[in-house]
Amino acid sequence: MSIIIFLIILLVLVLVHEFGHFFTAKRFGIRVDEFGFGFPPKLFGWKKGETEYSVNALPFGGFVKIFGENPDEENTSGPDAGRSFVNKPKWQQAMVLFAGVFANFLLAWLLFSAGFISGLPTSADSKLASYNLEDVNLVVISILKNSPAENAGLQVGDKIVSLKNNSDFTSEINPEKVKSFVLESRDKEIEIGYLRSRDTEIKFVKAVPAVNEVTGSPEIGISMDMIGTAKLPFFTALYEGMKLNLNVTKNTAIGLFTLIYEGILGRGSLEGIAGPVGIVGIVGDAYQFGFVYLLSFAALISINLAIINLFPFPALDGGRLLFLLIEKIKGSRINLKFANAANMVGFSLLILLMLIVTYHDIIKLF
Repeated sequence: MSIIIFLIILLVLVLVHEFGHFFTAKRFGIRVDEFGFGFPPKLFGWKKGETEYSVNALPFGGFVKIFGENPDEENTSGPDAGRSFVNKPKWQQAMVLFAGVFANFLLAWLLFSAGFISGLPTSADSKLASYNLEDVNLVVISILKNSPAENAGLQVGDKIVSLKNNSDFTSEINPEKVKSFVLESRDKEIEIGYLRSRDTEIKFVKAVPAVNEVTGSPEIGISMDMIGTAKLPFFTALYEGMKLNLNVTKNTAIGLFTLIYEGILGRGSLEGIAGPVGIVGIVGDAYQFGFVYLLSFAALISINLAIINLFPFPALDGGRLLFLLIEKIKGSRINLKFANAANMVGFSLLILLMLIVTYHDIIKLF
C-alpha cells in the first residue's frame, strides 16, 4: 500500500510541475509536441491540436516535450523556428522554466490549506493553538530502535491515554506527566494504555524502562507531543496555509543549503537524505497517522521538488535559468553542443546521486 500511495503522490507532483511548463509555454505560443503521463515505453496516446498526450508504462511522474527546449538546427533556424522555445524572448523562456517550480509551490499551498479545512493535526505548542485545537492527545512522534517501547509494540502515531505500575495509575496524560511517571517507575513494569489510528478500543502493552547510559535516567524510548486538530474556516485556512507554506519553504531551503555546504566542507552525511526507498517508509508512517498527514507530506515533497529544481545545476530548471542569465549578460547564445552536453552530464550525475541515496536507504533497512 505504501508503494502505491508513493507512486500516486509522485505522479501527481511531477505532473503538476510539468503542467506548469506546459501551460506557460502554450500561453506564449511555444509549440508543445508531447505531454506524457509516466515515462516510456509508451502504452497509448492521442493527439489534440499539435500536442500528443501519451500514457506510458513507468508510473514515475511525467514529462513535457517543448519544441526548442534542447536547441538544434531544426528548432533554431527551421521552418517553425518562430514558435521555438529557444527563439522566444529571454523573459518568456525564464517564465516557462520557473512555471514548474511555481506550480509545485502553489500545489503545496493548496494541500496545506485543504489540510486546515479538513482538520490538520497540529502541535499544542504552535501558534495555531490559538484557534482552539480539537481532540488534543499525547501522540508518539518517534520510537528508538530496540527500545522498551518498540519491543512492547508501540508505533508512531499511537495516542497514549493511561499509565499504570504496581503502585500508581494516571489518565492525566501530558509529556511532563509521562516523563515523571517513567522516572518514578525505575525497574518497574509499566502498563501503557493507547489508542491506535482508526481504533476506538483502548489497547495495552507492558514495558520496563531502560536506563539511558548518557543521562542515567530510565526511559522507554519515545518522543512525544500534544497533538490536536486545527480545523479552520475556508479563508483562514488559505491564509494559514500560505504562512505555513512560506515557513516550510524557508526552512527547507536553509536545510538543503546547509546540507550542500557541509558536503563541500567534507562534513556531509546521507543520514538526513531519503531516496525513493526511504520515502516509501515515510509514506507508510504518514498513512498510519491518517489522510490529512498524507496531504501535508505531499505538500512537503512538492516544496522539496520545487527548491531542488531551482538549484543552478545542469539538467535542472535552475541550471537552465543560469544559462539564460549567462546568455543575457554575454549578449549571445551559449554554444549548443556545450549546453546539451552539460545538461546530459548533469542528468547523469543526478541519476548517479539517486542510485547512491537509494543504496543507502536499502542499507538502513538492515
